[in-house]
Amino acid sequence: MGQDPLERVRQAVDALTAAELERYQAIADATAKTKNKAEVGRAAGISGSAVTQMLQRPAPKGPEMPFWGAGDGSLTIAVATKTEAPKDAAGPLGHVTATETIAAYECVRDLASQMGLAVNEREPIPPDGNVNLNRDGLVVICGPRLSPLVAQLLASDDVLRFIRDEHGWYLQDSHEKKQWRSPLDDGGGGDLGYLGRLPRPDGRGSFLYLGGIHAPGTAGVAHYLAGNLSELWPQVRTSRFSALIRCTLTPERRVESSERIAGPYMQ
Repeated sequence: MGQDPLERVRQAVDALTAAELERYQAIADATAKTKNKAEVGRAAGISGSAVTQMLQRPAPKGPEMPFWGAGDGSLTIAVATKTEAPKDAAGPLGHVTATETIAAYECVRDLASQMGLAVNEREPIPPDGNVNLNRDGLVVICGPRLSPLVAQLLASDDVLRFIRDEHGWYLQDSHEKKQWRSPLDDGGGGDLGYLGRLPRPDGRGSFLYLGGIHAPGTAGVAHYLAGNLSELWPQVRTSRFSALIRCTLTPERRVESSERIAGPYMQ
């Protein structure tokens, strides 16, 4: 049986988009090095003035752009906060964001910006976990314990699921029939996280989700996404999916490496 014709169309569009992006970048690099647009134009089979016009236009978007679900070209990244007592015991309680969660936000922000998306200012999720999930172009960075609403939507995943017992949180993989616990819980130098696309409560779309068993795991998920989106995109496109990410950490709990160890599971 031949290949699905719609899949052939998708692959052809991806190939053309990738070729256009590579052509633009090659011409931009050659122009920056040689400073001779006429020479670059001859190599590209176009005129020097055409090179000038090309470089005055915005760079073409990569084929992975629809991954973000940002139809209008802008992305909102909502980030978990929690309540902590101030250093001055007499002061009021404050809302803080874990250092590793901020690192995850910055990693996703930089990746999306490099791809040409306009990233809105970081949106804090209040400690009660309430966040408007019924929006296009939304990325949520928040563990399930910090948002009951997000936890409910995570429960719709039939394969990967966050579970808590007397020993703490872990990720259950029903496909592999395996429980994945964080190495951090035993003093190790690593963590685990969940990357996926979850359904919006209004049933009119989905949003991207990153969450670790602990905060470093969330940063590990962002690290993986930044290094592997081009590989992940052909597998998941704009469908709902989930994947399990493992990361190794430095003694300062910064992400050293990351890898996908399960999934992507299509929902």
